[in-house]
Amino acid sequence: MWSELARWPALAPEAWPWTALVLGLVVGSFANVVVYRLPLRRSLSRPGSACPACGTPIRPWDNVPVVSWLLLRGRCRKCRAGISVRYPLVEATNGALYYALARQVPPGLQAALAMVFVTALLVLSLIDLDWQILPDAITLPGTAIALVASFLPGPPSPLESALSAAGGYLAFAAVAAAAKAYYGQEALGQGDWKMAALLGAFLGWRALLVTVFLACLGGALVGLLLIALGRGSRSTRIPLGTFLGLAGILALFSAGALVDWYRHFFNV
Repeated sequence: MWSELARWPALAPEAWPWTALVLGLVVGSFANVVVYRLPLRRSLSRPGSACPACGTPIRPWDNVPVVSWLLLRGRCRKCRAGISVRYPLVEATNGALYYALARQVPPGLQAALAMVFVTALLVLSLIDLDWQILPDAITLPGTAIALVASFLPGPPSPLESALSAAGGYLAFAAVAAAAKAYYGQEALGQGDWKMAALLGAFLGWRALLVTVFLACLGGALVGLLLIALGRGSRSTRIPLGTFLGLAGILALFSAGALVDWYRHFFNV
């Protein structure tokens, strides 16, 4: 059954990455909507996109990913207020990720699931950066989808996916409990636990270990840099979910190489 579902209509090999790029740009535009509206608990479909300054609805021809922003020079057509460069950057990043995935994975269900995964991680990374939250509306369905996807050919197996999800969640919960007992305050929110479960379910335990290591390393380096620049202190909160998301995307593309490096680095 899965093999039948995994087949898409024939697509010329050279056209697939470019098709994925266009799809990624369009989905990236929607990702911007999710990043902005989901934390505010606003509808993702209504009202349509509008200028954040004057509220004028954005016409379809002014809402073409990346291109419209460039043609309008980053300003609203009506009031000329500036529109953040982050919008086209998110669109372009998502498009580039889809293009890179299409260079590695042929068109099919596995490719679609990988694309959903990278967009989810990109959205979670940005929401945690802005709000220091990781919405259940993404992590919980994402984990469920990853567990179902484990029945497709290739790693992780259903058993490894389930155990990795449970292990990631429980390990983060244990670290959070220990940190709270030691520091007297919450150090890891439950959103981080659930994101660890999502990563474990989709990547498997080996890639999860590498992802967590890279995320913690990246967070520590950024924290130290902020302290060195006088823009932070030891009590400055670092959005771990942002680093988990970025490390998870890296692991998706280079899991084998990163696992080999990790084992060599720690001599395991």
